Amino acid sequence: MALADALRRHDPTVGITALGTERGLETRLVPERGYELALIPAVPLPRKPSADLITLPGRLRGTIKATERIMEERKADCLVGFGGYVSLPGYFAARSLGTPIVVHEANARPGLANKIGSRFTKHVAVSTPDSQLRNARYVGIPLRRSIATLDRGVMRGEACHYFGLNPSLPTLLVSGGSQGARRLNEVVQTVAPYLQRAGVQILHVVGPKNELPPADNMPGMPPYIPVPYVDRMDLAYAAADMMLCRAGAMTVAELSAVGLPAAYVPLPIGNGEQRLNAQPVVKAGGGLLVDDADLTPEWVRDQVLPVLSNRQRLHDMSRSAAEFGRRDADDLLVRMVYEAIAARRAA
Repeated sequence: MALADALRRHDPTVGITALGTERGLETRLVPERGYELALIPAVPLPRKPSADLITLPGRLRGTIKATERIMEERKADCLVGFGGYVSLPGYFAARSLGTPIVVHEANARPGLANKIGSRFTKHVAVSTPDSQLRNARYVGIPLRRSIATLDRGVMRGEACHYFGLNPSLPTLLVSGGSQGARRLNEVVQTVAPYLQRAGVQILHVVGPKNELPPADNMPGMPPYIPVPYVDRMDLAYAAADMMLCRAGAMTVAELSAVGLPAAYVPLPIGNGEQRLNAQPVVKAGGGLLVDDADLTPEWVRDQVLPVLSNRQRLHDMSRSAAEFGRRDADDLLVRMVYEAIAARRAA
């Protein structure tokens, strides 16, 4: 959606069609943003080499044909894939039709779809500078404009007022993502009184499906504010001095772009991509990294509190995160789209 918005800023007349499946969130999100959504059958991709790869071409055939029809009807000049269910048939369809392809990989460890797609094009954008994907060009991840243009310092007063926080106190923002994270929630609820007594206020996004803990605001102590969900993450970032969170690719990209230091707790399942997402910014000095199993109230007390209590260290980590982050990935990706189209026309 961030790329679509950037394309429209560049040329309000551009036609944009998003490919999706009926089981995805895109059935709600894409129309809400005012873009056309075309549905194709979902073909689950194996995360690792397995016997399922043998049957993949057959399962994909009908979906590829459906995608080709959509692209021909829209007279598509370019296909941009971000990985996942719809990207692989999109790549095969575009290759069959001779349509230029742009690949964007958000994670440090690419998935199967983008590994294949990168073999069909020289226009491959990645979110980490040390990606091993073929033809990779480091551009970052396209971000929402509210994030990409955020000035945390300017917005801090308004943001703290919005959440009922004190702008003069250090603030820890906690979130496990859109659905929350039980481990993070349990640890923060336990350590919150200690942090409050140490002068730290907490904005805790517990997730809409999780039980909202009581706000134990002791008289004279900094507030602990639990909320089920935040629809203004730009203000949450502006109010915060540090964040405790998972290490999804978008989270790492947003925090780096706005210069917000974080303690990253990679999701302990999957193929380890969340740890790889966080490692570059942590290595650059913009965050801390802890395994899910090692995240305890004592770790927060011993590792996070010293950062929040040291203004110079917060400043240095913020600067390191911002130097690693990219705010212009959407415009860089638009440029790559037009490069791919121009290269095909010149061929």
